[in-house]
Amino acid sequence: MQKLPAERLMPAILVDSHCHLDLLAPAFDDMDEIMQHARIQGVAYMLCVSVSLETYPAVLAFAHQYKHVFASVGVHPNEVVTAYEGREPSVDDLIAHAQDKRVVAIGETGLDYFRNSGDMTWQHERFRRHIAAAKATGKPLIVHTREAKLDTLRILREEGADQVGGVMHCFTEDWDTAQQAMDLNFYISFSGIVTFQSARELKEVAVRMPLERMLVETDSPYLAPMPYRGKTNQPAYTRQVAEHIAALRGVSLADIAQATTQNFFTLFKHAQLVEAPQV
Repeated sequence: MQKLPAERLMPAILVDSHCHLDLLAPAFDDMDEIMQHARIQGVAYMLCVSVSLETYPAVLAFAHQYKHVFASVGVHPNEVVTAYEGREPSVDDLIAHAQDKRVVAIGETGLDYFRNSGDMTWQHERFRRHIAAAKATGKPLIVHTREAKLDTLRILREEGADQVGGVMHCFTEDWDTAQQAMDLNFYISFSGIVTFQSARELKEVAVRMPLERMLVETDSPYLAPMPYRGKTNQPAYTRQVAEHIAALRGVSLADIAQATTQNFFTLFKHAQLVEAPQV
């Protein structure tokens, strides 16, 4: 387990383990200001997550511009593929893109039956290719699942995804699903949804979760937490997610920050620890 130097793991240091800076940027004139706001709130690191190969260069650009930002490569299950003359990216395509040292994960990938219906074979095949690429590169998976938990878990088992592990991002499922995911070497990441009053079952999962398997995220620009619900989300709001979970569990923000930051660098072992940005 990679230990963080004590002088760097300050109680307020948080990681936004899943954000889309490339999708957030059009809403703001100055991304440096967004980064500064995050630092003020104690959010020292971010993982900018790819949803398509068309937008992947912009994702990677953020990771090269800001040393505290890491990147992933992948194609979201809802994404319509137009790259490579309309063909699906192959395992080799994903592996090639993942060679950049700023890329620490494969995804976001998975299954989504909420926005898609009918024959889901194409989604299953896309998901399996991402798992193969993760195993080939040794980089963990970022998994999206919506109304598809049984097939998601089944495919993860069938493809041996436990060999690399990963994270079930923006988790909204029940405790049984969380347990099965953890059995497959996956972490559970909570977004602003956990702060919503209606998310009673999810709050229970956040309380029961072993702290050593938890991550926090924004999924910005989507799903802003309370009290910002309905507004454009941003990495700074990771703090509200962490504070809410701390209150639910009856622990300090420092406890949640220290554990989730440690967990991030344990899971995403290709993420090189750098000096936390100064305010």
